[in-house]
Amino acid sequence: MYSVSAQVNDVSLVKVPLQLPSFSLDVPAITAALSQDPSIKLAYLCSPGNPTGAVLQKADVQQILSHPSWNGVVVVDEAYIDFAPAGTSLAEWVTEWPNLVVMQTLSKAFGLAGIRLGAAFADPAIARILNNMKAPYNISNPTSQLAQAALSAKHLAVMEKNVALIVKQRERLLAELPKIPGVGHLHGGTESNFLLFQMLDAPGGAPSNEVALAVYEGLAEERGVVVRFRGKEHGCLGCLRITVGTEKEVDRFLLEIRAVLQGIYAGRGKRGGGEELRREREANDVVA
Repeated sequence: MYSVSAQVNDVSLVKVPLQLPSFSLDVPAITAALSQDPSIKLAYLCSPGNPTGAVLQKADVQQILSHPSWNGVVVVDEAYIDFAPAGTSLAEWVTEWPNLVVMQTLSKAFGLAGIRLGAAFADPAIARILNNMKAPYNISNPTSQLAQAALSAKHLAVMEKNVALIVKQRERLLAELPKIPGVGHLHGGTESNFLLFQMLDAPGGAPSNEVALAVYEGLAEERGVVVRFRGKEHGCLGCLRITVGTEKEVDRFLLEIRAVLQGIYAGRGKRGGGEELRREREANDVVA
């Protein structure tokens, strides 16, 4: 989303890849980039990350906030923070760091993506700038009413109950997925409502974009189950991002992915080397 916003507003990006395999911030590279380019105005971080599902280390974020010469704003996107352990959010830090903005949303844990509403926690000086820039009446009355209801004590309890159910199913997926032949290691964190798992070229084999794409297609086109192919993203070779659902949805997913992988491995021997190479190229070209 941030890259789309940058393109729409004709703003250039300076990207610093996460460290692998931990998906942690490369603090020396980030601080060096900020030192070398004074035109950078924002440092944009995601915690938990997407598709990594991992929260950032607070000490790493603090080092960026404490940069000795850079005079920009650090923005931390916490869209998935409600699925992370208590005390993970950096929202309270805005009272200590005037150059920090923390963003959250009602789209994920509250299930209210349709009202398109979030919040930014910031120092009063930054909040005034944001309020001066926003369009008049930018939040509709229905959106406002729904948000107020969602944030009432009654409905906060509903959200917390739903999050607890998702976390329970997340733990179940963490336990059951590695038992399925062809599913590799968890490749990321466990602090969101999705998990990043590797698909292997054979049971016990190596991560494969070809197999990951075939699983993605097989689940969606033949089984009506949708996951996300993420094999082209940094450090995510052979990875699928799997959203945690209800107990019944997880029941079905575990059955379907096992069946799809069995079918893939049974059919691979029937294709020639040229077909294997073609599928690998197709997998490497997919970004979705």
